[in-house]
Amino acid sequence: MREIKLEELLEAGCHFGHQVTRGNPKARDYIFEARDNIHIIDLAKTKEGLEEAGKFIFDLATKNGSLIVVGTKRQAQGIVEEEIKRAKQQISGSIETDMFFVTQRWVGGTLTNFSEVLKNFKKLKDLSEKLVSEEERSKYTKKEIGLWEKERQKLERLYGGIADLKKIPDAIFVIDSHLEQLAVDEAGKMGVSTVAVVDSNANPEAIDYPIPANDDATGSIKLITSYIIDAWIEGKNKAKQLAEKQEKKEKSTESQKESGSQSSKEKKKKAPVEKTKVVKEKKAKSSVVKKKKVAEKKKPTSKKSKGK
Repeated sequence: MREIKLEELLEAGCHFGHQVTRGNPKARDYIFEARDNIHIIDLAKTKEGLEEAGKFIFDLATKNGSLIVVGTKRQAQGIVEEEIKRAKQQISGSIETDMFFVTQRWVGGTLTNFSEVLKNFKKLKDLSEKLVSEEERSKYTKKEIGLWEKERQKLERLYGGIADLKKIPDAIFVIDSHLEQLAVDEAGKMGVSTVAVVDSNANPEAIDYPIPANDDATGSIKLITSYIIDAWIEGKNKAKQLAEKQEKKEKSTESQKESGSQSSKEKKKKAPVEKTKVVKEKKAKSSVVKKKKVAEKKKPTSKKSKGK
């Protein structure tokens, strides 16, 4: 993972907070000073929080966890969709991306009532399949098909980025934790880890990995989101490398077992042949010994013995 520099954070405008009157008292540890009635965020704390969050995301991706990126504010929507697309392109091989996104509106109950939300995912997929199939379309009127299309567009807008989600995610990355308070609360109730950009008006204590920074400036959102996505891409590629190593190891152990079983079969085949050889040799030796004994018995006695 690359090291983030304070100059980058400064140029992106990560240090600008909200007005002093709108500040959250729990965020005072991340405030450097107040200037012209505006809170200035301590960029050293921003760097520290961003690197810690990046390490967590990297480890999560390495373990093949799942992540939802939540950015519904106007400044964040395009950036989130663009970064997700980049991640899917750069994660090589057949390994699953396991990254999802919400850019329109966080629907209440997405995590706390996940079993019901799954039904809407299925409905969206069924409608999409029906509208593509000419055979299905021919069975219904234009009005009915038009109603299907409206329903599909509505569901796509709400669930399009998370429709492939099969279980509750391991973590969520939120841009503007104050705006997305509902998502943060649901994650807390379900034990889902939270990573979030926390401005001076938000509560950092509600977040597991807070990144104190400006959550309104496009430059700030772009820099932080791209850093988190880079960490995810690196983690996924490392997971792929580990999976390939494990596969090679398993193949080598299987080949060793096969070679071992073949050699044992060959030994078993050789064993009876060697046994028959030994038996034949023993029989030959015993027959020679018997012949010698018979010959010794048949030998004539000496003259002296005859005279006596």
